[in-house]
Formats: sequence, structure tokens, C-alpha cells
Amino acid sequence: MENTTVWAPSPALLEELDRRLGSMRLERDVPLAPLTTFRIGGPADLLVRATTPEELEAAVRSARAMGIPHFLLGRGANILVGDHGFRGMVIHSQVEGIEFLGEARVRVGAGVETFPDLIVETVARGLGGLHHFVGIPSSVGGALWQNLHFLSPAPERERTVFIEEVLESAEILTEEGDRKVVGVEYFQFGYDDSILHHRDDVVLTATFRLVPTPEGDLRRVMRENLAWRDDRHPDLWLYPCAGSIFQKIQGIGAGRLIDGCGLKGHVHGKAGIFHKHANIIVNLGGATAREVRDLIDLARDTVLRETGYELIPEIGFIGEF
Repeated sequence: MENTTVWAPSPALLEELDRRLGSMRLERDVPLAPLTTFRIGGPADLLVRATTPEELEAAVRSARAMGIPHFLLGRGANILVGDHGFRGMVIHSQVEGIEFLGEARVRVGAGVETFPDLIVETVARGLGGLHHFVGIPSSVGGALWQNLHFLSPAPERERTVFIEEVLESAEILTEEGDRKVVGVEYFQFGYDDSILHHRDDVVLTATFRLVPTPEGDLRRVMRENLAWRDDRHPDLWLYPCAGSIFQKIQGIGAGRLIDGCGLKGHVHGKAGIFHKHANIIVNLGGATAREVRDLIDLARDTVLRETGYELIPEIGFIGEF
């Protein structure tokens, strides 16, 4: 969602927006970099933090009704925010709540982090299904947006596991303004895709149906998955990033193509193609969005020229670059 709208909030608009938002505090000129896993990005003109489904609904309805450009932000993974920020209102989904319903079901707010919060709580109760996604930064809403997935490394279960497999239903606010509960089939999940990419629907809560499993077995799988990730993926504290930059190319791998072109470890300014995984670009400390975009363009142009394959970004580009 590249945002080049010339937009400036008038005092009258801000007064009306404050009235509509009720107890939620409207913040101005908020840096977005600290709210993303890339740690890159300029300020949002306006930002509101929603901690309940009702607050999230009110914020979205207000932005829609008033014609305010808006963007829904969760954990801030899988996105790159432009250096000039976002013109409009960022709605930060911090919808809380983890409620165990019995029969291995759990209902959670869209802003709950899948790891560590939700996974820790479910594994402690011997409920499996979400444990595969240990170590992957995402909010619940973001997980449904991208159909969160992980390639399980153990030989006896080597396959890609998707969050759609354990989703039972979700409460959403549709783009038409209806608040309703929908089943998993509504989302039309694909690889890195869901109906949320194609409609302006907003997830408020989600209900998962999990599988009773001995806690020791769940923790063993988590250790294996974390070890696999540690060998290939950066530590976000040391190397902030947005995960894989390009979509998967079946049977080949975008990272292998980039590596084969000699770009693994290539540095541009304060951004670099990760030395362990060429489909990840990392912030080496103070990187700009422009530097990251330059590396993305370099990888795409080089791979297309040398191999004939076209790399398609899977991350979102937010704001003004």
C-alpha cells in the first residue's frame, strides 16, 4: 500500500475524529520504525491504538466514514515502511485476550502475538497446532492475512504447515461494514495469500481448534523448529528484517537464485542481503527504506537478467518512499 496521497488533517477533522474515537487517544507524528520488525520507516500523521474488538471496529469505521487514508498495523512483520512515513491514520491493532473455550478451542484477539504469547499459553495446556510457528513474529490478524506457514524440518513430518489448518472461525468487520463470524473457508487461503489481500475486511478475533498433545512432544518439535530457523534466519535483535522478501518459486527457491547470482552478503549502505539466507534483507543499523528498495531492485534485475526468473516481492510496501 504505497501512499502518495496529499493529505493533511484540519483542526475540524481532528476534533470530529477525537469525538468518534471516544476513549482512544489520537497520537500525531508517530515514528513507525519501532513498530516494525525491520525497524525502518518514517512517521504516521495519525496513530490510534485499539485494544478491544470494539475499539478496532470504531477506529476502522471512523476512518472509512471520514475518508481518512488508513492502514491496519499488527506486529509490523512482512512490511517495509517508507522513509517519509504514512499520510493518514495508522490503526495499531493491539486487541488483547486469550480465552480457552473447552474442547481444545481458544478464542484470541487479533492483536495477540502468536509467539510468544499464544503459543506459550496453548503449549502449557498441552494443545498442539500453533506450536509449529514458534519463533515467527506475527500478530493473530497478521497470521491470517498471510496464512502463516512453516516448513517443518523433521524427516518424518517434512511438509509446510499452514495456520488455516487450525483456524475454526473468525469475527470480522467486512468492507461493507457488517460485523459477523465467518468460517475458515471464507478466507480462501493460499500460499502467502488470503481474502484479506483482496477485500478491506478486518479481523477482530479468531477461534482456533487445536489438538490435545503431550506437552513434552510439543516442546520437542518447538526445539527442532527453532534450531532449524536459527541456522537460516537472522536474530531480529541483531538483524532487524521483514522475513522473506520474495515469493516462493516452487522447486527452485528465490534465495537460491539470488545466491547463485553471487548476491548473498551484498551490502548497500546500512542494508544487506543476509549472509545465511539470500531471500532476506537485513537492517545492519540505521538502514533506510530506499537502501532496502535498491537491494530489492538489484536482486530482481540480476536474477531476471542471469536466469530468466522474475522475483515477486511478498512483503508490503507502506507509505511514502
